[in-house]
Amino acid sequence: MAESDNIVVETAEKIFADLADPQTINNDRKDAWKAPLWQALSEAGLPLSWVPDDLGGSGASLADGFALLNAAGRFAVSVPLAETMLAGWLLTQAKIASPEGEMTVLPASPKDRITRDADGTLSGRARGVPFAKAARYFAVLAHGKDGASIALVDASVGRIEAGLNVGYDHSDTVTLDKVQPVTIKPAPKGFDQTTMMLMGGVARSLQIAGALEAMLDISVRYSNERVAFEKKISKFQAVQHNLARLAGESAAALAAATSAADAIANAKSFDDEVYLEAASAKIRCAEAAEKGGAIAHQVHGAIGFTIEHILHRYSLRALAWRDDFGSESHWAVELGKLVANRGADELWPLVAAR
Repeated sequence: MAESDNIVVETAEKIFADLADPQTINNDRKDAWKAPLWQALSEAGLPLSWVPDDLGGSGASLADGFALLNAAGRFAVSVPLAETMLAGWLLTQAKIASPEGEMTVLPASPKDRITRDADGTLSGRARGVPFAKAARYFAVLAHGKDGASIALVDASVGRIEAGLNVGYDHSDTVTLDKVQPVTIKPAPKGFDQTTMMLMGGVARSLQIAGALEAMLDISVRYSNERVAFEKKISKFQAVQHNLARLAGESAAALAAATSAADAIANAKSFDDEVYLEAASAKIRCAEAAEKGGAIAHQVHGAIGFTIEHILHRYSLRALAWRDDFGSESHWAVELGKLVANRGADELWPLVAAR
């Protein structure tokens, strides 16, 4: 996923640089930047990157979409770009056309369930749904007696309890009570909630990796500007050690996230190899978000926590993304179960092949 020859990423980065500059956003208390940014992203077809042309999207490859998510993380973009991309991808699995406007996916946690009742209506409660308050539509994975279904739901028919994650972005609770979907179709054979959680987890892993890259760049730049005891703090061994640790966490997160993205992009199904890659990526990137954010704030001292500084835009969002689509503790347990059930000898060749 080399950005230099990826027109999707180049287009996104130009839009982000022009309309999503972190410092400009930090100084905008009225969120006037959101509408122009979303309009530009929509006109470029980026929110529906993973939707084919015949279903209303721009038909980009999975690899291009993953690279786009990594770029969005480097700008700490706080609009439902990733959520709309995931929603479009989910609807595409059932050949449902994607509408225009912001979307998000239900559920966003492995433990929540939406059920399809006998009359075709949907019921259930989903917690921690990112940007539900801002969404015009929900892409829903529902379970019924005949198996899994994928549905497009008008967001206005759901009951939304507004909430915020630690990055101050919407993380809402959505309740559906006998809701009639706009469209509903059977999910493909073998497609289940675990598949959707793995895809969402890899998306978040790439965003975390992007945010860590930005935090490293910001921290290095700050250490070369800040002077203490008549010399730049970058000359102090302790600071150099911390920056090296931060670089290590950033590199580890990027390697894990891109490896999982490549596995999904090149696989025909969400098999055991993809499961291992995706679950491991979410675990490693979530750990890196915690460790890397702490190191970046240590380098900055108290100034990194002030509302005027942009560092918190990255560190807090990276921490918030840890819990979406399954936390690292959830995936660690599930990965342990897989190894216990299948055996390390059976799974090791899949890891070695990567």
